[in-house]
Amino acid sequence: MAACTLVIPAYNEEERIQILLSDIKGSAVTCLFICDGDDRTADVIRNFAAANPDMHTDCLEYPKRLGKGKAILEGLRKAQTPFAGYMDADGSTSIAEMSGLLDGLNGADGVIGSRYVPGSVVTSPQGTFRRLESRTFNIIIRLLFGLPYYDTQCGAKIFNSSSLRTVLPEMTSTGFEFDVELIWRMRRSGFVIKELPVIWQNMGDSRVKGQDAFSMLKNLVALRFGRDWK
Repeated sequence: MAACTLVIPAYNEEERIQILLSDIKGSAVTCLFICDGDDRTADVIRNFAAANPDMHTDCLEYPKRLGKGKAILEGLRKAQTPFAGYMDADGSTSIAEMSGLLDGLNGADGVIGSRYVPGSVVTSPQGTFRRLESRTFNIIIRLLFGLPYYDTQCGAKIFNSSSLRTVLPEMTSTGFEFDVELIWRMRRSGFVIKELPVIWQNMGDSRVKGQDAFSMLKNLVALRFGRDWK
């Protein structure tokens, strides 16, 4: 995956980041961590990078929280490789799965990992309420934006960088709704986005809270029917 940069937003992930660092150790992946919290996550990543100088690992640190969407946007804008994507810092999707998504591009402009299509494997599912919340949110998104995908929020996505550069200047979302806007804008620009199954594990301690889900929906309604209405 040397031709691909994976952006990894890491807000206060000091306690969990070692899982992912152990996973990427020895791989050819280029990892760009975006640290915008107030714990030692950035120090842990820099220590790992110093101990593994043969790997392509970098860490950008910001003094205040950016929001997941803006953190990803910062990283994607800095990616210099032919392909770029992002994944969650908790290791819910492995590096091997991300490599599989890259292979699955096969001429498409982007690939999004999915927990809800045939072939997906969820080794440790979320609670019943969280699953219901996720599926309900997805139905709303499909209706609002006309997207055919079953899982826009899985934190495993890879794109052709030239396609990304077309839509990134238009992006306005800074929160968890970033995924939906990015996919929507890419499809509106005529790019082909595929949805592929992944092996996914619920790592607990989700950063998405109840108020975040409400904020996501509010921001997406504003995007669809407000400032970007056509």
